[in-house]
This record gives sequence, structure tokens and C-alpha cells, in this order.
Amino acid sequence: MDKKIRTVVIGCGHLGKLHLKNLLELTKERNDMELTGIYDINHDVTEELSKKYNISAFTDISSLLENADAAIIVSTTSSHFEIAQMTINKNIHTFIEKPVTDNLENAHLLQEMQKDKNIKIQIGHIERFNPALLSLQNLKLNPKFIECHRLSQFNPRGTDVSVIQDLMIHDIDIILSLVNSDVKQIDSNGVEVITDKIDIANTRLQFENGCVANITSSRISQKKMRKMRIFQEAAYISLDFLNNSSEIFRLVKSDENEGIKAIPGFSLGEIEYKGSLYKILYEQPQFEDINPMKYEQNKFFDSIINNTTPEVTLENGIEALIIADKIITQIEKQNL
Repeated sequence: MDKKIRTVVIGCGHLGKLHLKNLLELTKERNDMELTGIYDINHDVTEELSKKYNISAFTDISSLLENADAAIIVSTTSSHFEIAQMTINKNIHTFIEKPVTDNLENAHLLQEMQKDKNIKIQIGHIERFNPALLSLQNLKLNPKFIECHRLSQFNPRGTDVSVIQDLMIHDIDIILSLVNSDVKQIDSNGVEVITDKIDIANTRLQFENGCVANITSSRISQKKMRKMRIFQEAAYISLDFLNNSSEIFRLVKSDENEGIKAIPGFSLGEIEYKGSLYKILYEQPQFEDINPMKYEQNKFFDSIINNTTPEVTLENGIEALIIADKIITQIEKQNL
């Protein structure tokens, strides 16, 4: 691509401002993209940002998209579908914050619309780009049991959808990317507490290959927690998405190479396992200190420039939404 990717941001709330800040940094780091405009339903906000960052502010989306090659949609979830329809129809590469839409039917309609378009669509499942998860790239993962806790203090932002679509969907997406199997059974419970949508929920996913994932999400917690624990044969992996860190406890035969190179760690002793002597290794795999949001934006632009598949595709977003939709339906039926 000879010209720069003309990029616009739609939605300048809390998350939109974070995207905007990172995009502004990218315009200084990349010579193949530029920021050409912003839009928010609150025109006072865009006027303020326009003056602060010297960016063109638009009062309607149609005008904004006239000079755009790529769009970052960070509006309310309920508006994703309408806006994405506009960008796809105009053959604009589209980044949509998670969840892709607020209902499955609309997500499938976007999928149909994309089929005849030569555009990239990436979904903003930002935890895929968290250093805690990226640090496991060289480790062979074959989960047998996964335990997740994603707890947040209450914030009115994001309450246009349930806690399943707001928080749990992060872990659903990661689990689906790690477990190479279809979901066999879903058992869920949840309740409304301070909104008219589900605020706390627990889900147990059983996969065809025998893996089980237990996920708890709450947006009315006293403190934040974003942890995932993965158990597999001869290994236990702990991920902390708040601290961008991971730990591994695993067994390695005493007479074999001690595993992943360049991972700081040490032996905790030896144990007999399945008739052989194994070392118990404790490791802290490292990944470069990155900004996950800027990293996912970089990957989005890379997919456009190199004509490659985005790291988190529209199909990935839909797969996570399918499970989320089943969870919500099950809980709502139980609460009737």
C-alpha cells in the first residue's frame, strides 16, 4: 500500500479516548497510517479532543467515513452493528471493540456482509495481546481444566450489556482459542444485583475432548481480579492479566533438557511420576513489556498492509458471542 491508511475513531468515551491516545502514538511510530477524524454522539467531547490533539472532529458518521480507509469502532455495544454496517458497505477496514455486537443475529449479518468485501475486520479482544498470555507462545498447551476469575468494581460504563458480554467474554474467547475442541455442555448461574442485566455469573463449560472450564465473572466486586489457571498433564500455569505476568509449575524428566530457553526459573526438587524421576520446575516466562491496546492496533494495521488474517477475526468474535448468548439464555430461563 503506497498511501497511508486514513484512520478514524468512532466513539470517544473512556475506552475510545484510550484508543485515540494509542493511535496518536502509532502515527509517530508508523509511516503507513494517519489519524484523519473522530466522532462521538457527544459533540462537546469531540470538540474538546479536536482542540487538544489537533484532529478533525465530525458531527455525523457519514461525513467522517468519506475520507477513511480504516475505522476503530469504540461506541456502545448496542451501536456496533449499525456503525459496522456503514463501514463494511463503504469497504473500510474495521476494528470493532468486543463484544462484536449485542446479539448473535446481527453478528452473523456482518459476517454475510463481509463475504464479498476485500476488507479486514478485527475484534477487540484485548486480552489476547496481554503479555501474560503471549509469554506462553513457546509452551505446548493441552488444557484439561481451566479456572477463571474476572472481578471488577462497579462502573456504570458497560452496563448496556450483561457481565457475560462485558467481562466474561474475554475469558470465553481465550479459552476457545486454547482448547482445540467444541463445547459439549454449558451449565450457568447468574443474577441481577444493581442493574437490570446479569451482574454476576458462573459458568462451567465442558468440551468434547474432556476439558472443563469454570468461569466466574462479577462487576460488583470489592476489588479487581483477572486470573486464569490452566491445569494439564504434568503442568500448572497461572496467568494474572492485571499484572501482565505468568507462572509455570511443570514436571520435566531429570535426564531431559529443562525446557523453554530464556525463561527464568529454578528446580523445586524431584518427584517420581509414572515410573520415572522428574524435576519440578518453577518458571516465570517473559514477554516484552508492551501496551496490549497499542499492540492489537499494530496487528490490525499489519493485517491491512500485509494482507494477512487479523489476529482476532470476526469469526472468533462470533464464536465467543455464541457461547455468551447460550449462557445468557440459560440464566434468563432459570431466573423466570
